[in-house]
Amino acid sequence: MTWQPNASIPALQERANFYRYLREFFLQRSVLEVETPMLSKAAVSDANLQPVSAQVMNAPAFLHTSPEYPMKRLLAAGSGDIYQICKTFRDGEQGNRHNPEFSMLEYYRLGFNLETLMDEVAQLVGDYLAIQQRQNFTYAQALDTYADLDPFNMSDDELRARCNEFVGTDVDLGRDACLDIIMSHVVEPQLPKNTLVFIYNYPASQAALAKTYERFDGIQVAKRFELYVNGLELANGYDELVDVQEQKSRFDVEAKKREHEQRVDDEYFLQALASGLPDCSGVAIGLDRILMLKLGLSNISDVLSFDFSRA
Repeated sequence: MTWQPNASIPALQERANFYRYLREFFLQRSVLEVETPMLSKAAVSDANLQPVSAQVMNAPAFLHTSPEYPMKRLLAAGSGDIYQICKTFRDGEQGNRHNPEFSMLEYYRLGFNLETLMDEVAQLVGDYLAIQQRQNFTYAQALDTYADLDPFNMSDDELRARCNEFVGTDVDLGRDACLDIIMSHVVEPQLPKNTLVFIYNYPASQAALAKTYERFDGIQVAKRFELYVNGLELANGYDELVDVQEQKSRFDVEAKKREHEQRVDDEYFLQALASGLPDCSGVAIGLDRILMLKLGLSNISDVLSFDFSRA
């Protein structure tokens, strides 16, 4: 046990420099900085994310896993383009790339489609990291290139067999779980180095809060992207879903995945969607990971003043 910080003083200074860079970037583009509550009575719907729970005034509450829901309420209220730099919390996530408490940039641009947002994110991240090389893959192209499989047309049994072959196990996982394992264990380590790698057009089953559309062959895909640098996922962006009925349906799907775990839907968020969310695209960016790349560090603890083990 030690009281000393995890991060060096130069690392702390670089974080301050980074935040100044971000604020100047958005100031130049007239994007408004906002703050929203970290503590909420409703939890995230995504069954893959485990929120940190709390007790407030004898009632259950949750620390947010992202500021997405309240930021969209601001958008529906007429805020215009907005961004937020904040702490976010996810239970059960700790390791070289994860800490239960971490720093996120989330921002939304009205009238941007996915391609426009990808271009802006490439500029924001690329200029800071001094990386100009960029490569775009569709999700299907990435899986075909680095895992030699078709994620949309393989049967569940074929996909499960390939997944078990890659990781050397014999587990009975669902389709999306198999795809996630193949992406993290096979595709990500092979992605081009020192390059901004955008992967987009994910399976519709992984749309989360993104719009979907029908591909040329009739397959539905999600209008979302992820950004990787040196195999490290940095950003997750959506052409944002604005249809409240579709959103309610997706909440129901996620609730079924959680089985016995009960979470309350964020009714404020649904009411905001019903009132009219403007067409926009948004992205969440992991700031600690970008600092790791900037400083050439391999452990997230080395860019945190105090990681959870010392908190």
